[in-house]
Amino acid sequence: MAPKHIENQTRCIISCLFHEGDAHDRGMVVPDGDVGDEDPFDPVLIADKLRELGDDYDEKVIQPLINNVRQAAADQVVQAFGDSVDGLCRSWVGQGTEVVSEMQLLKASVTLGLYVKNRCPDLVSTVQNAMGAFVNTRLGNWVEQQGGWDEVASN
Repeated sequence: MAPKHIENQTRCIISCLFHEGDAHDRGMVVPDGDVGDEDPFDPVLIADKLRELGDDYDEKVIQPLINNVRQAAADQVVQAFGDSVDGLCRSWVGQGTEVVSEMQLLKASVTLGLYVKNRCPDLVSTVQNAMGAFVNTRLGNWVEQQGGWDEVASN
């Protein structure tokens, strides 16, 4: 599992990802300090960079995967979300991409999350929570090893 500060940052970033605009306009509190803090963490900038990652993927691949999430019972959404992300990553491997597997998972998570946001608004809250759990469980330690979200987003 991810360190607590990475978990908090992940949830904040995902919230920004699902709610475009300025974090301050939504009353969002940045979890790692205030304006006077030396920490450069900016969830809005990171969410924007992650959104760019997700936007470049062909939505035709996601459509069959979103059906799995839509059909899953509420207690199975995290599993269905994870299975869908794994399916996206397998399709990228088949295309010969040379992207680090963790970045594939991140890109697939963002792509699937944004697809749900745009196409299935009734699932946004459920998938947003599933996405946070998935990213923290599967990628949290990797994010920490990279030096945090700022470093991940800059690659």
